[in-house]
This record gives sequence, C-alpha cells and structure tokens, in this order.
Amino acid sequence: MTTGRHSAIELDPSLNDYELAAALVREAGQLALLMRMGGLQGERKTSVSDIVTAADRAAEAYVLEQLRRCRPDDGILGEEGSSVAGSSGRTWVIDPVDGTYNFLHGSTYWCSAIALRRDQEVSAVDVDPDVILGAIYQPELDKLWTGGEGHAASLNGERIAGPSNAALSELGAATYIHPTWLADPRAAMPWHAAAVSAASLRMFGSGSCDLGRVADGELGCWFQHSCPEWDWLPGKAIVRAAGGDTAVVNVNGLNWFIAGGPTAVSQIRGALTSVPQFA
Repeated sequence: MTTGRHSAIELDPSLNDYELAAALVREAGQLALLMRMGGLQGERKTSVSDIVTAADRAAEAYVLEQLRRCRPDDGILGEEGSSVAGSSGRTWVIDPVDGTYNFLHGSTYWCSAIALRRDQEVSAVDVDPDVILGAIYQPELDKLWTGGEGHAASLNGERIAGPSNAALSELGAATYIHPTWLADPRAAMPWHAAAVSAASLRMFGSGSCDLGRVADGELGCWFQHSCPEWDWLPGKAIVRAAGGDTAVVNVNGLNWFIAGGPTAVSQIRGALTSVPQFA
C-alpha cells in the first residue's frame, strides 16, 4: 500500500496481539507525520477544534487494511468511519490521529492509538466495555505505551511504575472540556467541582497522550466527559495494566471518564457527584 511519500509495510499475521497493536500505531503515526510534512488542510467536523485531515483517513485506512489481513475474524471500529463486524467476539478500536487540532497546528502532542475489546451482548448497554489491550504511539517524541491483560504496562519496552496513589489535592489533573460546555451547568458544575479539587490542571488536547502519561506517572490523574471508545479504551487498558484505576460515572446525563491512582479516582468521582442533580 502506498500513500503519498510513505510506503506502509504489510505486517506479519503471526505477530501476537500486542506486537501487532504496537506495529499498527507506529506505522499509522509515521504515515500521518510524513503526510503532514507534505502539507495538509483540516475539515471541520462538529466545531472549529474538532477536525479531520487526509492523514487521519489514510492512517485509519492503513490500519483497517492490515487488520482485515492479519485478524480477518475480528471486528473493527474506527473514528473516521471504519466499521467491520467480526465473528471472533473481539473488536479493534482505532484512533488514527488523536489530537488532530494539535497535529494540524504543528504541535507534537498527538498520537495514534488502538485498543482491542471484547464485544458486548446486543442487548447490553455499557459505556465502559471490557478492554483486552491498548497501544498508544506519539511519533514526534517516539513514545510507545502498551499494556493490557497479561501484559504489564510499558513505555518503549520498559515497564512503568504506574500512577501515584496520592490524594487529588496533591496531584496535577489532566482534563478537557470544550468551551461551549462551560456555559451548560450540567457539565460545568461537575467539571468545576473536580477541577478545583486538584493541585493543578493541564489541558493538552489529546486524551490518549494524557492517559499514557497518567500510566507512567508524568500526569497525576485525568477526567473528561462523553469520551468515545477510541479516546478511552487504549489509555484505559494501559492505566489499568500499570496498576492504576479507572471509572465511569454518570452525572446529569453525562458520562465522566476517570483515570489515575485509586485514591484520586475515588476523589474525582466524589467531586463530580457532589453537585446538584438536574431532572
């Protein structure tokens, strides 16, 4: 497969799931980076900061092609529209470029991410599905996080210590909230309650990059509402494999996703649910 100046390699189907996930995010990230060097324009999706580029689509197309060849029985779900029903009871969840706004504007804070999850029953309603593994690759810093069931969390092959179990008041919290949600008390009130409970706040614009750093201890904890699977599952798998905790809590009809050490996760949950509930 050739896209622009980058000849993406065909991956070996005999790779195990972790090796395959790592290879997929490395290749997807490098493909996107090379395409950006050639010049890209963004297309608006839901807002000025929610955009897509040809690199997002090309990277997802590459991952889709490799998965259909290497794991033909598995399902596939991608942010940019890929949807393949599988027969194995497993689905790969793809985020070809997480942090596209950063990516398009020349920041290094973006990544390619992938997760492998178990499929739910058709009748099940579960905003936090059972994840098997995750891989996150930040190309410009050459950082590769992996982790999941039976596989300790690692950064560039080195096992990581995991999140601190310190109190939220002693930790920096990474988060994201779109400015329009700050005008809506359903989101603004719980977000504010959690935000003021932390020692400091960081808002970088890539949830998967944030969650990799929560797993390795660079960031203390993380919370955000209304995350799609591709923004949550890769990092969730890695944080849990690093010995951290994760949770999802519904407040005023919005699902809030939380990651960090057990103490911080419990305290963020408590702060989010401490606000008045709207009917």
